[in-house]
Parts: sequence; C-alpha cells; structure tokens
Amino acid sequence: MFHQDQEIFNILLETVSEGVVIVDSEQILREVNAASETIFGYTKDELIGKPLNILIPSNYHHNHHNYFRKFIADGKRRKMTEAADIYGIKKDGTIFPIDIELNPFTSYNKSFVIALINDISKKKEVEKNLMLRTQALESAKSGIFITDALKPDNPIIYFNSSFQQLTGYLDEEILNHNFKFLLGADTKQEPINQLNEALQKGESCQTTIRNYRKDGSMFWNDLYIFPITNSRGVVSNFIGIQNDVTTKKIAEEERLHLATIFDESLNEIYVFDAQTLKFVNANYGAQKNIGYTIEELKIMTPLDITSGDTKANFRTTIQSLIQNDLEKIEFESVHKRKDGSEYPIEVHLQSSRLNENEVFVAIILDITERKNYTTNLENQVEERTKQLEKALNKEKELNELKTSFLSLVSHEFKTPLSAILTSCELLNKYQLEEHQDKRTKHIKTVVDKVHFLNNILNDFLSVEKLETGKVNYRFSQFKLSKIINEAVYDANMHLKEGQQISYPENIDDLSLYQDEKIIQLILSNLLYNAIKYSPEGTNIQLIVKQNNETTVLKIMDQGIGIPEKDQKHIFERYFRAENVLNTQGTGIGLNIVKNHLENLGGSICFETKEHIGSTFIITFPNTATL
Repeated sequence: MFHQDQEIFNILLETVSEGVVIVDSEQILREVNAASETIFGYTKDELIGKPLNILIPSNYHHNHHNYFRKFIADGKRRKMTEAADIYGIKKDGTIFPIDIELNPFTSYNKSFVIALINDISKKKEVEKNLMLRTQALESAKSGIFITDALKPDNPIIYFNSSFQQLTGYLDEEILNHNFKFLLGADTKQEPINQLNEALQKGESCQTTIRNYRKDGSMFWNDLYIFPITNSRGVVSNFIGIQNDVTTKKIAEEERLHLATIFDESLNEIYVFDAQTLKFVNANYGAQKNIGYTIEELKIMTPLDITSGDTKANFRTTIQSLIQNDLEKIEFESVHKRKDGSEYPIEVHLQSSRLNENEVFVAIILDITERKNYTTNLENQVEERTKQLEKALNKEKELNELKTSFLSLVSHEFKTPLSAILTSCELLNKYQLEEHQDKRTKHIKTVVDKVHFLNNILNDFLSVEKLETGKVNYRFSQFKLSKIINEAVYDANMHLKEGQQISYPENIDDLSLYQDEKIIQLILSNLLYNAIKYSPEGTNIQLIVKQNNETTVLKIMDQGIGIPEKDQKHIFERYFRAENVLNTQGTGIGLNIVKNHLENLGGSICFETKEHIGSTFIITFPNTATL
C-alpha cells in the first residue's frame, strides 16, 4: 500500500529531523525513518513488523493500549505531551522522556497513525536544572537580587525571600527599583563611590555598607555584586548577594575596644606560649615598666625577667592551669628590669587560647609600695619620719627611671617616624634646583619608611583575616599582563641603584579566572623580597608559563640566598633567616603568600643558594576552584 510514490515518500521520511514511526490499527510498526533508528537504537529491520510496545516501557503497556484504541476512534490529531509526561525505551533498556505528536490517516480503507517523536532528555534536564537553581536561590540564607543593567537606573527584576525578609519591603516596593533605596537618606557613605565606580565599569565589587529596613532600623550589609554579560559581551545584569553582618561588625568594634584597653593599660599585661613559654605579646605598660621592647620580649620567657626562679619551679606553679584544675592562680614574685633593678609583683595568671595555640595571660601588679609600706610598719615604726623621707627619695628615683625607660622605648618605636620627620624638615631647606639630588634622597627615605610601616600594617591585617577565615576571594576574568604590569610598576618604585626587572615576553594573550587582587599581592610580595635581598646593580628576572590548566610564575634574583639550615622554616610565620635579621621585615610575607596560594588551589616552592640567589616558583590554576 505504500509502494505508490515510494521514492518521494522515502525522501520526505528521511529528511524529517524528528523520529517518524507509522503503525497500523493493530499497533504493528509499518515504517520508521533514520531519525527513529538513532533515537531508539534499533535498525529499521529490527522494528518493521514488530509491535509498538517494543518502544514503550512495560509499565505503560496497558494504559497505552486503551489510549491508542480511543485515539483511533476519535481520529483527531493530538500531541500526547499535552496530557502527561511520555517515555520511550531504547534497545539497551534506557527509559527516556519523549515529545510525541500523533496524526491519524487512512490509506486503502485501513487506519494508520504516523507519530512524530523527539527525544527531550536534554530539555527535561535543562528544566530540572533551572528548577533546582531557582529553588537554591529561594532557599539561600543570603539576600539575593538581580538587576537589569540594560534598563535606565539598573532596576531590580528578581529577588529571593531572604532579601525580602532582611529588608522588610513589599514586592512592589522592590521590583523595578534601584537597590540603592536601601540607603535611605544615608547617601554620603564612602563605599558608595566604590560601588558606583564598579557599576559604571561593569565590574564586581565587595563592600560593607549601612542599609535601612522598611521600619527604619539600620543594619550593616556585606554586599557583593558581580556582572553578567550577554553573548555580545555587554553587561546585561548584575547579581547582588547581601548578608546582615551587624552582629559581626559590633563584635569587631568591641574587639578593637578591648585591644585598645590592652594596649593603653598602665598595668603590665603579658601573653606567652604555654609550651615554649616565649612571650607572644606585651602591652605598653609592660614594656614601659620592664624596659624591654616587644621585639626583645618575643625571644624571651617569663624566666628571663623573673628573679631567683627556675623553669622547673615555674612549671610547677602553672601546672594546675595546664591541667585545668583551676581557672586562674595568683602568686607573688620579683621582676628584674632590663637595667638590672628589681621590684616585687603580684601575678594574676590564667590560661587562654590565641588562634589555635594555648597561651597564658598574666596581669602584673607592681606591689613595690605595698611591700615598702608593710616593711616600714613591721621593722621601723619608731623611725617613721626617716622612712617617709627615704620613701619619697625612692619614689623620685623610681619616677626618674620610669621617665628614662619611657624615653628609650619611645625612641625605639619612633625611629621610622623620626626619619620621616627629619627628611621632611630637610626638604624645606633644599629649595634650589642644584639641591634636587638631596631632595630625591630624602623623598626616598620618606617613601621607604612609610612603605615599611604600611607593609607591617597590611601584613598583620592579612594574617588576622587568614586566621579568622575572613578572606572573601572575589573571582573574575582578567588579563595576566594587567597584574604583572601593575606589580612591576609598583616594584620599580623600590629598585635599588642599578637594579632592573626583566619583563616576561609573549604574555598579552594570557588570561585567568582568579582573584585579581590576591594574585597581584602574591606577585608584589615576591618582587619586593627579591629587591630587598638583592644588592645594587643586579637583575631580577620574571618568567611566565601557562598551559591549559595552570599558570607558573618564576621570580629569580641574584641576592643573598637562604641559609640551608633556615630553608625548612622559611614559610613559617614570624620566622626570619639569620642572614636578614638586620634587615627590616616582619617575617610573615611568605607565610601569607603560601596560605593564599593553598586557598586558591596553588603552591609555592623555591630554589636557593647562599650568596648566589633565589628562585621562587608559584603555581596556581587558571580557573578558580573554590
């Protein structure tokens, strides 16, 4: 019955992209096209003459039989997916969703059905993924919103329930409005400029800003926005993620307040490691009274400033704290100042934790006056006048000593600032053109000292963020040449006489999806080290290699190298090799670099030879893995 115009029919059948299956009224397969063979995994010969049930999962056979008879009786075209999800079964037993359109027709007084079939597995998977993503956005604890960057004023077109719960606004008060309505009247905040600049440039931005709920209550919003580009590379949307960090912000302010109290207290407060007994920190009052700087104390223990005690006796004293038998202990002892003078003290000692380490906190009271008073009452009551005179002289002498120690300690802390002040004053005297060399020299001194102090501050801030897990890595796509240009430009400002940096070749086409600021920080840190520890007139070589997965940067210097016995400790915090102890530095730069690289899925290693130079090699993935 299909022999007439068979050639034209076959051409049409094979050019249709959908699977075509023709069955008779008894549900016997009479014709299939090549697309059907691909969809179901059978050859045409394996299907012709077989019952239609071969293509239908067994649990649908009964219902399908009844449905087919009803369809033949109605004789109307129908798309089965309008009623329910339909599934087919492949030759290998795989059950998959299909879209099927049924078209009845009559030929030679016999009824047939031609079915157009599409495998919609991928479509269903996309729908499932979209549904899961929508559910994920709605269930997220963070407030999330999406804006339309192609419309005027960048209005909100989507927000999740957490955003609405956090802000308290109604749907109509949020949709089609710029998200800056959360600022209320507080529009003069410094982070707003940073936010506006990022939006104008189509860049990501993270900032903490004051926002206001509908009821007027303020909350600190940790806001992170990042752009979405369309197929033409145009920023079409911004996604914003916000979190209420008010409690965290208040806790940080309280922590800073407590730190200020610690630093400014005139009582002596010491923190020392429970295992090594080495001092970790000491406040201003302790340094002023004992006469040692914090740098000197960090290589000492309480035994070094205690008169007539031994390590064994001291360990016995603190054993009850180590075993958690007591929360704190109090005892009297004698401290020995740097100048050799001694004074009686009352010690209030308790255990604590600093980061992951067990430490002891000691609050020391100078009980010199109390001891003197008791001694005078017990031994020299009849000579009260004489004792008072001696006490006054002693007090005067003590005050003079304290003043002397304060001057000494102040000098140690103020050395960089004094150098800056002196250079600034001298700059005013060199006003003639022939004084340019002297002006340049003093300007360099100012820049170096400010850079030194700024680096110390940045290093300690970085350590605190890494320890507390506060580092928020912000990933973006960027050219590798951009961060190398910026890092080399900054490093050139600190080159010694005759030093130069060899710029890598052929890097213009290299790009990364990483945290741009962190990668630049890592590179800058290593370049600064190479400059600092290399003599004048030497070359610092920067080599870049990239494959499909990783990027490798090598920084090669001709500096002093690292002593062999110090190499295993070089990435430890606060560790400094013995050949750089007289060079300014904090001993935490390489530790910061190593921690950031490990967080980003990278690594760092080095090759070095003393007096020859060092090569630091950093490797990190081209695409962020966090």
